[in-house]
Amino acid sequence: MTHDDITADTVTGPGGTPPGPSAVQSADAESTRPDTAPSPADAALPPELAPAALTLFGDRLDLAAAYAELLATDGVVRGLIGPREAPRIWDRHMLNCAAVAERIPSGATVLDVGSGAGLPGLVLAIARPDLTVTLIEPLARRTSFLIEVVERLGLAKSVRVFRGRADEAATGSSGRDPISGDVVTARAVAPLDRLAGWSLPLAVRGGRLLALKGSSAAAEIEEHAEVVARLGGGEPTVHLCGVGVIDPPATVVEIVRERMVGPARPAASKRSRAGRSRRR
Repeated sequence: MTHDDITADTVTGPGGTPPGPSAVQSADAESTRPDTAPSPADAALPPELAPAALTLFGDRLDLAAAYAELLATDGVVRGLIGPREAPRIWDRHMLNCAAVAERIPSGATVLDVGSGAGLPGLVLAIARPDLTVTLIEPLARRTSFLIEVVERLGLAKSVRVFRGRADEAATGSSGRDPISGDVVTARAVAPLDRLAGWSLPLAVRGGRLLALKGSSAAAEIEEHAEVVARLGGGEPTVHLCGVGVIDPPATVVEIVRERMVGPARPAASKRSRAGRSRRR
């Protein structure tokens, strides 16, 4: 399927990459294409991770396994997942993303910024069927993959794909209405100051940004807390998700949108009186 074959549940729009969260995820498809065809065996669930996977996915574990196989095969061929990542899909990607679900309220609407191959948005939609998830991604080859995966996994009722940047989703563009959600998620997208600038406008007041981070979380909070406050965000907090289930747990920075801060207004043009046209 191409991007033009989008279903009625899909939100379409202009493409384009940064400035915006589109610059994340993987390298160009040609540079990451493996020399040999990827094997579905690469996506097999390691026995030692089976208890954690069952805890996080429950009776939807088979659906999670189907997505893992698509990541390890089509995702690698199309340059969305690096070839070396295929054998680590469960511990590094699937379980790490699924653990974030514990920070999301029941029945929430979730917007996944810079979704790429669907991490963490599609994983959360699989683990939590009560959620309504929108995958926000500007690149056509990525949105094509996301649309195909949503259809193949039978998730079209709860998941849609928005082709465009985060700022386009927040303000509306090309005749589309702005969108917002209870929770905005992001993984490996950008430093916290830029990420908050893109993501907080997508959250309703009292909603939150959940950013999957690594060891840099505390340092980023210290460096960017003032910017986050100016953008209407509360004090960023760090949470370890999946404690006792996965090792290591997922590190998540949570920011609540406390104030609605509008976009900056353009500066007024400086024209002298003599330069103004006069109507008589």
